[in-house]
Amino acid sequence: MNKLDTLVIVLNGLMRRYKERVPDVSIILNAMVNDGIVSSADNIENDHIAFRTMGVPHLGVQSFEKIFLHYGYKKRDHYFFEGKKLDAWWYSPPRESDPRIFVSELRVGDLSGESQRIIKSYTDEVTSDPVDALNLDNGEEVDAFLHQPLWRTPTVADYKTLLQESEYAAWVIYNRYYLNHFTISVHNLPDGYNTVAAFNEFLEKNGIRLNTSGGKIKISPDGGLLQSATVAKMIDAEFANNEHLEIAGSYVEFAERKVLPHFQNIPPAEITRKHRRDGFEAANADKIFESTYTTQTGK
Repeated sequence: MNKLDTLVIVLNGLMRRYKERVPDVSIILNAMVNDGIVSSADNIENDHIAFRTMGVPHLGVQSFEKIFLHYGYKKRDHYFFEGKKLDAWWYSPPRESDPRIFVSELRVGDLSGESQRIIKSYTDEVTSDPVDALNLDNGEEVDAFLHQPLWRTPTVADYKTLLQESEYAAWVIYNRYYLNHFTISVHNLPDGYNTVAAFNEFLEKNGIRLNTSGGKIKISPDGGLLQSATVAKMIDAEFANNEHLEIAGSYVEFAERKVLPHFQNIPPAEITRKHRRDGFEAANADKIFESTYTTQTGK
């Protein structure tokens, strides 16, 4: 099996479990089919998927990225989120039909001593880079790895302590590498649905709550990238000692990438991904991270 076939197995495994855990995904996809926007959910372009990691020895981006670099992804721009204490990079896919990947990493060393102590009490259980032990040519093995615990189940007390300083840290200590979101490319949808503004109306008509941080539509300074996102649904999470707590799960994002100025004369039917605004925008992403934050989920 070649690497691209293996990549398909990994991506399908991620999406299958993500759909099971994020009820909004099925609500949105079913509504799109019922309204005749697409004939099948398979016709929707996935703009990008995103993962969250901890910046600690043996883990973080330097470990995680090995998986997708193996399948032909290329590392692109770096982003720094000072307030949230995060670094992030995006990766361009080997084929236009594959999603871009956005991977963020918590700057654990920038947190308070107490938060660092809590995080390391879990992550210190990982004593070597787990990706090095994987057969990256075995799609099922990689898929299983992305959905298995890297450390013991946290306690509610530790989760709540982290939540007070870094909601990102709390999310990762429980969810690990769970797919944080996938993104519908709205610019490829039919007229009436092919802008974020129009698609947001469709979503709200179907009872979907949108992230309002920075406004419902996040727009890059060049005007070429418009994004919106749902608010993560709360899920019943089982912690250590059989304790339960409702915590933020994952969410869905929507992206509209405008045709670049120097390609404006290309007939619409001939426009492909390379003709549109690529990459990401730190200011947009900064607000979209908050789809799992209590400022949004608690409304």
